[in-house]
Amino acid sequence: MTRVLMTGFAPFGGETVNPSWQAVSALGARRDDVAAVELPCEFAASLPALRRAIAEHRPSLVVCVGQAGGRAEVTPERVAINLVDARIPDNAGAQPIDVPVVEDGPAAYFTSLPVKACVEAIRAAGVPASVSHTAGTYVCNQVFYGLMHLLATDFPGVRGGFVHVPFSPEQVAASGRAAPSLGVDRIADALEALADTASKLTEDIVVSAGVEH
Repeated sequence: MTRVLMTGFAPFGGETVNPSWQAVSALGARRDDVAAVELPCEFAASLPALRRAIAEHRPSLVVCVGQAGGRAEVTPERVAINLVDARIPDNAGAQPIDVPVVEDGPAAYFTSLPVKACVEAIRAAGVPASVSHTAGTYVCNQVFYGLMHLLATDFPGVRGGFVHVPFSPEQVAASGRAAPSLGVDRIADALEALADTASKLTEDIVVSAGVEH
C-alpha cells in the first residue's frame, strides 16, 4: 500500500479557515493510508515542519495542498521556482522579497506527480480541474520548491508535488467577496482522485495542457 502524506496550510491573510487543511484533514479521516498534517503559513517554519512530517510518516508519496483564492478549479502544479517574493506578510509577520527558497539551489523543480493524468481523474470525479504552470511566489511555492528539494537531496525514492484549491463557500460568504468557490467535500474528492492516480502512475499521459500566454 502506498503511504501518502498530505499537508494543508493554516489560515492566513485574515481568513479564519483554509480549505487546503479542511480538505486534507477530511481526506485523512476517510483513509487509513493518508497521513494529514497542517503546516504553518510561515516562511521560517513551514519547511522544517514539512521535513519533520516526512521523517515521521515515511511516505511513498507527498502531496502538499494550498489555497489559491480566485481560481475556480483544483489545479495540480507543474513547476516550482527558487524564488520568494511575498505580496503580504506571513502569519509571523515576515515578508521576504526577491530571495531564493534554497541558496544556490536549482532555478526550478518539476513535480514528480503525473499531473495531467491527475487532472483527468479529478474531472472524472466530477470536480473541475486543470494543470497550473505557476505556484506563485508566496509560502505555497516555497513549500513546493522546498518539498522537491528535500525529496531530491534527503528522501530519495519518494515522489511528490503540490496542488492549489479554490476558496471554500464559507470563506466567500463570510467576506462577501465575489469569487469562485468549491465545497470542502468536493475538494477532498479531488485530492482522493489525485492521490489514487499518483499512487498508481509514475509516468504521465501525453495530452496537451499548454497555455497560449
